[in-house]
Amino acid sequence: MNNISLARKTAGITQHQLAEALGWNQSRIGNYEAGTRTPDLYSCRRIVEILNTLGADCSLDSVFPPHNIMTEEKA
Repeated sequence: MNNISLARKTAGITQHQLAEALGWNQSRIGNYEAGTRTPDLYSCRRIVEILNTLGADCSLDSVFPPHNIMTEEKA
């Protein structure tokens, strides 16, 4: 799960604005937010960079929280 939507909405940024700044289609952002697509590391870093450029105050870990491997193995 990611927090793209939360970071974007907190900064007052629309999906369209984020997508336009990234040079992507809005549907790509929507798919990432819905979890139907998973961005690669390069895309994650670009998303965070552009969110911050557009006024958000976020980090890679805040937008894409790391998974706790130990917790997942116990489940």
